[in-house]
Amino acid sequence: MRTYDDSFSGEKIYPGKGKLYIRGDSKIFRFQNGKTESLFLQRKNPRRIAWTVLFRRQHKKGLSEEVAKKRTRRTVKHQRAIVGASLDVIKERRSQRPEARSAARAAAIKEGKEKRADAESKKKAEKAKSAAAGARGNVNKVSKQGAKGAAPKVQARTR
Repeated sequence: MRTYDDSFSGEKIYPGKGKLYIRGDSKIFRFQNGKTESLFLQRKNPRRIAWTVLFRRQHKKGLSEEVAKKRTRRTVKHQRAIVGASLDVIKERRSQRPEARSAARAAAIKEGKEKRADAESKKKAEKAKSAAAGARGNVNKVSKQGAKGAAPKVQARTR
């Protein structure tokens, strides 16, 4: 059996009962009786009329008997290993004193800086070596586009 909900009060409309109201914009409204239709046409707010379903839902009326309060689940925290560090390593680092941790961090930073400086010095040496070889051979410089096979730039000539 097909039932509809009242557009104003929210109550059920059984077959053979109620009124169908179609607004100018072709929106369909169904009403249980003339009372709900009249209140709708007066543009009354169903949330402010005490006997409507919307009012009762908004003010939590009649729900306490039907639905018992749901229990909230407590979140349980678990520790898992991260890629590159096992769980015991993580626990060990967490239990470490702040001074020891900061000292280890400073040492790691220093090591990183040394490595970077070493790499930079190697790069400079390589650059100097290639520059010296270029000066000896006195090779003409070729642009990137020229190396790829582009036509050479035509020099501007004046009369």
